Amino acid sequence: MRKVRDYDAELKALGDKARSLKAKRVEQLGQLVTATGADALDAETLAGALLDAIGSKDASAKEAWRSKGAAFFQRRGKKGGGDAGGIGSGAQTEPGGDAAGGSGGTANR
Repeated sequence: MRKVRDYDAELKALGDKARSLKAKRVEQLGQLVTATGADALDAETLAGALLDAIGSKDASAKEAWRSKGAAFFQRRGKKGGGDAGGIGSGAQTEPGGDAAGGSGGTANR
């Protein structure tokens, strides 16, 4: 005879897992903002910089941002050692540095 499945329990477990993953992602994004020193910016400036990055059609600028980000994580990995990518290891690398300045002063909207 077939085993009866408890669909309600399975749906609840999936919902709990989804909420847990979303909370973890939000926490990691907060750690990223802090690790890059972008927490020194006001929320409006940070949101504007992110919106410009999302709306950018310039492939070379996006590649430059990607390579800067990869270099940041490699440096953090060597200095912090602990977490994956080094986020949340405590010390900030380049606070207020080039975190939001990757657009090169061009607005691509």
